[in-house]
Amino acid sequence: MNSRLKYIFVLVCLFVMGSTSSYASSEEHSSEGEKSLNVKELILDHLADSYQWHITTWGDHPIVVSLPVIVKGENSGWNVFSAARFDHGHSAYKGFYIAQEGDYKGKIVEKNASGDEIRPWDISITKNAFALLVCSIITLVLIMSVARWYKKNSTAESPKAPKGFIGFMEMFIMSVNDDIIKPCVGKNYKKFAPYLLTTFFFIFINNIAGLIPIFPFGATVTGNIAVTLVLALFTLVIVNIFGTKEYWKEVFWPEVPTWLKPIMIPIEIVGVFTKPFALMIRLFANILAGHSIVLGLVCLIFLTVKLGVAINSSMTVVSVVLTIFISFVEILVAYIQAYVFTMLSAVFIGLAQAEPHHAKKHE
Repeated sequence: MNSRLKYIFVLVCLFVMGSTSSYASSEEHSSEGEKSLNVKELILDHLADSYQWHITTWGDHPIVVSLPVIVKGENSGWNVFSAARFDHGHSAYKGFYIAQEGDYKGKIVEKNASGDEIRPWDISITKNAFALLVCSIITLVLIMSVARWYKKNSTAESPKAPKGFIGFMEMFIMSVNDDIIKPCVGKNYKKFAPYLLTTFFFIFINNIAGLIPIFPFGATVTGNIAVTLVLALFTLVIVNIFGTKEYWKEVFWPEVPTWLKPIMIPIEIVGVFTKPFALMIRLFANILAGHSIVLGLVCLIFLTVKLGVAINSSMTVVSVVLTIFISFVEILVAYIQAYVFTMLSAVFIGLAQAEPHHAKKHE
């Protein structure tokens, strides 16, 4: 047991050192010309989406993976090319370039006939999009491998009890199904279990992948509000499409005194949208905050460089120790946030499955 803990601790330390070196290389690049470190800008740059995946810097040469750019310009139509054409954002290609400031900072823009910067139709495979595809493939492979084993085992002459990876996945899946979905949704839980299980594993795998600073992982996918928005919209659609008549009656004609109905009806209607909104913000804010804390702790090393060797050395130790601690906490948070999102989605779906009071009495 002790050897396993040591092995896990060494892995986490390597991840932290890898991420620290990545941040350090970016800081060194940004500090050319004796510029002071802008912590806010550094953190936002690392958390932002991009068209190239910066892995590390070897000497003065940055090692990056250039992703495909797919844009439709105002006059040039559709164009497909590598992000390497932008030379890390310093060059333009076919009239397209990456804005360095303004509302479109970090995004591909072009200039119209009036000379104003405008956004083309942009469906490029960015860092977050690529990480999303990788994690989606991993999720599919994991789930389909389990499903394939059970399909083969069900037709075998002598079925075997699952063990190893399959046994672990069964325990994981059944814990989510029995502890979250079944009690929160109610008797119709089997109808919604596929969606809720998929949501849980999708969020969990993306959260864990975001903690691994090795290509093709390390992107803050669930810290992107567009991703959490889509997940919340799925829950919103499912809740309201499969909502019962009693659910809609409680929204548009709640059982309250008549004089309270003009007040309660707008509140209930607003509540239909605030529930998924809370899902979106909760997941986005918690994941983004965790990554921001880690980046902020790493920045302490560089902020204290000018305060002397003693202070800088002590702050470096404090920074590394706290970063390792937060990394362990983030592993727990990765599970908790997937758990909470799935649980709240199941609760909202369960509330939408409300039945008439007389039907509940007959059960």
